[in-house]
Amino acid sequence: MFHLFKGHRHSHPHMHGHGQFGHHRGGGGRGPKMFDSGAMRYVVLHLIAEKPRHGYEIIKALETRTGGSYTPSPGAIYPLMAMLYDMGHVSISHEGAKKLHTITPEGQAFLAENRQMVDAVLARLSEPAESGGDLRTLMHALKEAVISRARDGAATETRLEAIRAILRKAATDIHALD
Repeated sequence: MFHLFKGHRHSHPHMHGHGQFGHHRGGGGRGPKMFDSGAMRYVVLHLIAEKPRHGYEIIKALETRTGGSYTPSPGAIYPLMAMLYDMGHVSISHEGAKKLHTITPEGQAFLAENRQMVDAVLARLSEPAESGGDLRTLMHALKEAVISRARDGAATETRLEAIRAILRKAATDIHALD
């Protein structure tokens, strides 16, 4: 599995053993390609630069910007925020049990130096909602239809076989496209 923090030495034991990429709805695996190679750090720092945020707010902001197609796990976000703190790119203030992350001048300089990368990652971030939104919506609708019709109390073996036949035909038809 690709390691998000490749090349970065870090002493926090909680950094290891977590899923690094969160949950990509409808895709499984390690999450969307847009977050490979540590690109997530640019997005997270950009979100903190917009306004000071808690970890949960960053997760929600990422979910919103991808049109709900990507919800990073705390195991992906919190270690990354700890790394940004260790690098001096964010400062932390405590509000009760929550940690509020605020960008530092060093973090601002890092963002400015990497503006092209930041903009490219942000553009990719919004693509799923724009270019794939209709397809994703249809896939979710199909999944919901299959689950609800297969699991309701009246589901018979005849209905289940009909659902299987429809799905097999759809897969065959899609594979046959030019």
